[in-house]
Amino acid sequence: MTERQKHQNTKTHQYMMGLKIGITGLLIFLCSFVQAQPDTFPLQAQKVYTGIYIMNVYDLDINEFSFYADFYIWFRWKGDRDPTNIEFVNAIEKWGSTKEIFHDTTQVLPDGYNYNGMRVEGRFYYSFLLDDFPLDRHSPNIRIENIIYPLDSLIYLPDTSKSLLRKDFIIPGWEIKDASMSGNSNFYNTNFGEPGRTGSKFSDFDFKLTIARPTSYFLMKLMLPLLVVMLASLGGLLIHPLFIDARISLPIGGLLSSVFLQQSYSDALPDVGDMVLMDKIYLLAYFLIAAILMRIITVARTIAADGRESAHGLHRTDRKRAVWYFGSFLIGVGVLILIH
Repeated sequence: MTERQKHQNTKTHQYMMGLKIGITGLLIFLCSFVQAQPDTFPLQAQKVYTGIYIMNVYDLDINEFSFYADFYIWFRWKGDRDPTNIEFVNAIEKWGSTKEIFHDTTQVLPDGYNYNGMRVEGRFYYSFLLDDFPLDRHSPNIRIENIIYPLDSLIYLPDTSKSLLRKDFIIPGWEIKDASMSGNSNFYNTNFGEPGRTGSKFSDFDFKLTIARPTSYFLMKLMLPLLVVMLASLGGLLIHPLFIDARISLPIGGLLSSVFLQQSYSDALPDVGDMVLMDKIYLLAYFLIAAILMRIITVARTIAADGRESAHGLHRTDRKRAVWYFGSFLIGVGVLILIH
């Protein structure tokens, strides 16, 4: 065998070894990935295809962390286990809820599936997180769970229905961004006081409605009045430094107006114990007004020390500073919005 043939055989052998190692590594990775997935939906469990159709969502009460919903929900299944014995996991004020069953007895569809459903109206809990107010998004949800059969006996899966909302469905004051349903599992890490019993896992069906406040609410009702107040406060730097009373009255008036504007939207929010996005924007506005006041006072003291001759040069500087202050404020607002 020539040296060239030996060299080619060696390269071929190295290539085959590398290919085997690569395939082995890929198989190991895939096996580990498959093993890492939780056995959420056991194969022996009875599958229940569940759908929902929302008629109305109303009385979103951010202070009480709740909302009312009126909707239809239905089930299709094959098997002996009844999936209609459900509990609404996040329902509150259950004494005021209503459930109207479609049929007194289970119906059998032409394809062999059992079928039944109900119309439900009630109040549900949802924790409205307001850190991003007024650019906040929320996903109020409705969760159901079977009160008898655990996950290894019965699972809820989303039905094939794509229409989840009434055609003219709206929530005044909110924009509808998305609606979705999913099947999940819920683990109760308790034995409920029964010795020898371990935690239980049940199948959940979860409907989510994603909503957001209109951008116009942020721009026109909250930011526009604040920008007007900021421009009026900056007007104090545009007045000639010799008119100290007129100069200082504008930012002081702007400060008082900002406090009242902030209080007007804060009264509509629950006491969350933390600053929301709009609070941080107002905090930035307060820093700006404080900087304007300090500048006016500093200029007045400079004129008192150096004489009236320096007023003209300081006036030119203040006009440039007013533009710089306002630009810095807008950039700061943009940064706050981006980091939220």
